[in-house]
Amino acid sequence: MRKPRDYDAELKALEDKARELKIRKVQQLGELVIATGADDLTADELAGALVALAETKDAGKREAWARRGAAFFQGRSRRSAPASDRDTGGAPTQPGSAQPASGTTGAA
Repeated sequence: MRKPRDYDAELKALEDKARELKIRKVQQLGELVIATGADDLTADELAGALVALAETKDAGKREAWARRGAAFFQGRSRRSAPASDRDTGGAPTQPGSAQPASGTTGAA
């Protein structure tokens, strides 16, 4: 006879995983704010800038911001990694991605 599935335990495990992912996302966003120097802004200034970014539909502006962000992460990886450890032929970052171009998560 088959063993019945414990749906409650499976649901709790999924909820725990979702909670962990949300915590990690919030932590990484905080690290991104600090890494870019945006932690010098007030919460109102930062929120206003993010709202303006989220509301922008101009694909040209968004692409320019994505290129600038990718260049920021590539510059950081060059400063933090020895030349022999750098990934110079890596895949481009996804627009809107909070991850460095080297594919590392940036979480400590």
